[in-house]
Amino acid sequence: MGFWDFLKGADINQGAAHCAQDGGAVLLDVRTAQEYAAGHIPASRNIPLDQLDQAGERIPDRDTPLYVYCLSGARSRLAAARLRAMGYTQVRDIGGINGYRGRMEA
Repeated sequence: MGFWDFLKGADINQGAAHCAQDGGAVLLDVRTAQEYAAGHIPASRNIPLDQLDQAGERIPDRDTPLYVYCLSGARSRLAAARLRAMGYTQVRDIGGINGYRGRMEA
């Protein structure tokens, strides 16, 4: 990865594709419940950023691969850091759904 690739940020389309191929992985949407209900990536789970302390109850295995997204990438970045601090070992921030080009569910 070059310097400009780092500045470009996460690619949610690539991240969602990797998640689908990563057996047992969880695609985690950290937007609000209202944002999630308005449209989300199929098969994703919703744990809003302000309720992330409940992740341990909903995803008890700390070695579960987590692919985290939000609207623009700011909340997913915060959530990924918090999840790592909570002991999750395979956390990937894949950015914001505003760049997603795939099918959506409501």
